[in-house]
Amino acid sequence: MTTWGLILETTVGSGERKHTEAYVMAHVEGEREAALAELEQRARAYTPEHPRSPRRRRLFRAGEGFLLVVDGSWQSHATRFSVAELLDDTDRPPPAERREPEPVAAEAPPATTPPAPRLPPPVEVARDEDGVPVKPSWLGRTDLP
Repeated sequence: MTTWGLILETTVGSGERKHTEAYVMAHVEGEREAALAELEQRARAYTPEHPRSPRRRRLFRAGEGFLLVVDGSWQSHATRFSVAELLDDTDRPPPAERREPEPVAAEAPPATTPPAPRLPPPVEVARDEDGVPVKPSWLGRTDLP
């Protein structure tokens, strides 16, 4: 089964430090059309950080994905959404090995339960009529763990 990456490339920063960064939003298993449908939903719902005061928002379908252009009061910012087939991932977990189910023994040995943890005995604390301790913890109460 094919794994598709939903990629987001967006403008970050401002002024001379404005640049584009890419993020993998999610992975989708299956057909490319299903990945594009999921990508379109995410593109329509996405709200970029910049511009802070958007005036106009336009979403375009482009090749392998979508292009979102948001015009601000001073500049416009672009966000590109694309779908790409995942070919290799160094962090991908190895595929699970298929094993035959182990035969079930006729009688299983009785399960041993671990002993319950021992808790210290409760300490009486002076409380007012509402149940609030009279001496707060930051004044040296010793009844707290």
